[in-house]
Amino acid sequence: MSATDPSEVQLLVATDHREVLSGPTEPAALDRLPRHPARQGLGHSLVANRKALTGMIILALFVAVALLAPALAPGNPSTITSLGAQPPSAEHLFGTTPKGQDVLALTMWGARSSLLVGFVVGFAATFIGLLVGLSSAYFGGRTDNSLSLLTNVFLLIPGLPLLVILAAFLPTGMTTVMLVLTFTGWAGSARVLRSQALSIRGKDFVAAAIVTGERAGWIMFREILPNMASIVMITLIGSVIFGIGAQAGLEFLGLGDVSVVSWGTNLYWASNDGALMSGTWWAFVPSGAAIALVAFALALINYGVDEVTNPRLRSTRRQRASRRAARGSATHQEVNR
Repeated sequence: MSATDPSEVQLLVATDHREVLSGPTEPAALDRLPRHPARQGLGHSLVANRKALTGMIILALFVAVALLAPALAPGNPSTITSLGAQPPSAEHLFGTTPKGQDVLALTMWGARSSLLVGFVVGFAATFIGLLVGLSSAYFGGRTDNSLSLLTNVFLLIPGLPLLVILAAFLPTGMTTVMLVLTFTGWAGSARVLRSQALSIRGKDFVAAAIVTGERAGWIMFREILPNMASIVMITLIGSVIFGIGAQAGLEFLGLGDVSVVSWGTNLYWASNDGALMSGTWWAFVPSGAAIALVAFALALINYGVDEVTNPRLRSTRRQRASRRAARGSATHQEVNR
């Protein structure tokens, strides 16, 4: 059979795009093949999204307070500086605890450990879930069955009782809390990321990379992973929220190191000192509000990422913008009349 026989099926491996195309292909077709579309302009689109931008500003403020806490509230935040249970005033903006500690200093210093635990747990749980999900989706077969079984076991174990048991029998400390939360929080990420990786695993550009003899690790992290950028970010945000909330819950129950200043230990000591019963609301509201605001900020970023990367939500936003523009134009025309 000659090379010019029209019945011959030509196989073109596009080295720039890792795409397998069957049949005669024009050179211009390669220009229409996107390379890693999930990460093109994601940062710019997030900044342009009002929800994501609002969330990033709120989160940046909390991170700045956590980093600048030693300068904003120097000294030991647990030091008794005034009479106990003093309401907010010019001297103590957030009031004092029943013991006489400055609530503002405790809240700012608490941001350091709470955000640290949240981000460490979020990144660690997402990283483990990503490794498990990618390996399960790419290799398939026995590897997929084994890793899926392991993931399902962790998903079926009740989270809170396991957290309580592990935290009660392990040495207290922030490191223990991070390890326990990572150990119990990776399975959900693995399930979500495996599903996304499976859909990308069947794409033509992955098949092309396999045909060209690329290594499995190269294909997983250079071809599949970049196209999962949005879902990885969403999973990471959810894991950070889980880390912050779970740490606060454990420490509120007294299962963490209550000597470390964090938002959870602030709530623990406020409850232990009877702040709720005595009406000293300022002893626990700031830490609780801080947890809620950080979770709210991360949720806004999550919604923003979803709107930017979800085609259905993008089309819905365009339709709403078009309707608003049409109403504005109609109103302007009526005024001119």
